Amino acid sequence: AYGIIKNHEGMITVYSEKGHGATFNVFLPASAHQDLELEQKPQQELRRGEETILLVDDEETNILVTSNILVTLGYKTYVARNGVDALSIFKSKKDEIDLIILDMIMPGMSGGDVYDQAKLINPAIKVLLSSGYSVTGEAAKILERGCNGFIQKPFEIEQLSAKVREILDKRSA
Repeated sequence: AYGIIKNHEGMITVYSEKGHGATFNVFLPASAHQDLELEQKPQQELRRGEETILLVDDEETNILVTSNILVTLGYKTYVARNGVDALSIFKSKKDEIDLIILDMIMPGMSGGDVYDQAKLINPAIKVLLSSGYSVTGEAAKILERGCNGFIQKPFEIEQLSAKVREILDKRSA
């Protein structure tokens, strides 16, 4: 939530008192437009595939939604809810996995650490970094180390299908 709010030039404050809960205030800039009409975007063709993807995310909702999207698009998926499990799956299935979709912020082992360890196991593995934060900061550092792409959460099915195909179709250097 913090990353999305900051990307919209807003701010969030939190007030918390033990035994009384917490209050979150979200401030977003006002729009200059009086009436906003919803833009009708032309529907993009979903790009499908048959490759195997390791999805790494610590949020159950993201795991369920993203894995269902990937399966609908024709991909085989493995799911890991933390970095340690991700590396364990990757070690045992490294010859089968074509792409890792990797959450950047996770408890325990960060996405950057998982990325570095996965590259030691298989230097040719393709990785799509996924985060609710912007591409600046830690995400930019991981991309500079050779990560193949970035997708910001929340994403739409069209964005995910296009980004996955873009990375999988790119020849390794």
